[in-house]
Amino acid sequence: MAATKFIEMLERQKLVNQMIKNQQMPRHEVVESLLHKQHEAALLSAIQSKTSEELGRLLNELPIEYANILWEQMPKDRENEVLWEVSEHRRTELNNSREPDFGSSKIAVFKMVEGRLTQIPITSKKDLDGIRPVWVDLINATQAERAFIGTHFSVDLPDPLGVTDLEVSARFHIEDNDDIHLHSNFLHDSDGESCSIPVAFILHDGILFSLRSVDLNVFKLQKKLARSQPGYVTDSVDVLLDLYGSDVECSADSLENIYKTLGKVGHMVLSQQVSDEQAASTLAKIADEEDRNGRIRSNILDTQRALNFLMRGRLLTPSQISEAKRILHNIDSLNSHTAFLFDKINFLMDATIGFININQNKRINQLTVFSVVFMPVNILAGMGGMSEYSMMTKDIPWPLAYGAFAVVSACIGIATYLGLRYLEQKKKIKKPRNRS
Repeated sequence: MAATKFIEMLERQKLVNQMIKNQQMPRHEVVESLLHKQHEAALLSAIQSKTSEELGRLLNELPIEYANILWEQMPKDRENEVLWEVSEHRRTELNNSREPDFGSSKIAVFKMVEGRLTQIPITSKKDLDGIRPVWVDLINATQAERAFIGTHFSVDLPDPLGVTDLEVSARFHIEDNDDIHLHSNFLHDSDGESCSIPVAFILHDGILFSLRSVDLNVFKLQKKLARSQPGYVTDSVDVLLDLYGSDVECSADSLENIYKTLGKVGHMVLSQQVSDEQAASTLAKIADEEDRNGRIRSNILDTQRALNFLMRGRLLTPSQISEAKRILHNIDSLNSHTAFLFDKINFLMDATIGFININQNKRINQLTVFSVVFMPVNILAGMGGMSEYSMMTKDIPWPLAYGAFAVVSACIGIATYLGLRYLEQKKKIKKPRNRS
């Protein structure tokens, strides 16, 4: 809704209220109260249909009289997000205005204190004044919050979910102002399921900015180690390298879990007969582990590209180059593990499918036995239905003739079945003799 349309709606409501006040009618207060509630409902509906950016723009454009009316009807759960979109000057003019806080997003700011990475509590915009951090970590930050942090530190902060649209060659680059941009995927395991979470890194003026939508275990581990061990990191590049190193370690832990799961699956598949239901469940588990193994391989290759970019760009000190080479060595060892796991997954997949084929062959064999057993009976039944059989048995009562025919057919079927069973047992006895 444009500012002019909003003003027209409020002017129209104001005119209707004035007309109701000037008219003499019974139960005047009730009518006025109902009309007031109707106007509030219309205004609330208009607010709910707009995004935070649109409401903030509307508050900035409206005259202060109408801006106050709009702000008074603003739902409490949307005040904070809208305040991020309102200019500083207009916030001071609004009735009962306040400074916006970071709400549901998590803004973690770290600086070096006596050789340790120390977190500074950040709850509002004023807490950032006069701080020279080493690392600024943003989780689930809104566009307005990213814009404020970026303006405060003179850096452009992108949406981490938007970096997945970039080509691989564009994920690691250096801007004209010497800002280093790296867009990587980190493994996230939750409730037995794994996924890749995009993370945007920016190195600007000695500060590392990380933007993501999910709180990752890799980052929790990094913060814990850096806070507890003096000298663990010295600058923003050290923090970045340690994050990549922790991601490789978490990938190694996930590979160990895949080994355990495939070990259980292999024990079940290779040590007993597998039913169709068990085979279906096994195939589902194998498919899940194959998907996880593929994600791990993709993520560590992404980390490998990022480290190679930093080394090629001569952006690391000699000690940092040594650390990067150590991480690359770990990645090479993990690549061999993922290749082995792919082979193991293919083997277990083929073995499970083989059991499914064996079960199907057993059913087909049973059908074949039934068809062979009843083949002579079918032939006799066909002969019994011919007119020649009726002519041959015309002097014999039909119950006796057909009863005898049924008994003979049953005897032939039983004899055929016993003969086939005898031949099968004879083959089983001969096999060990041939092996000896």
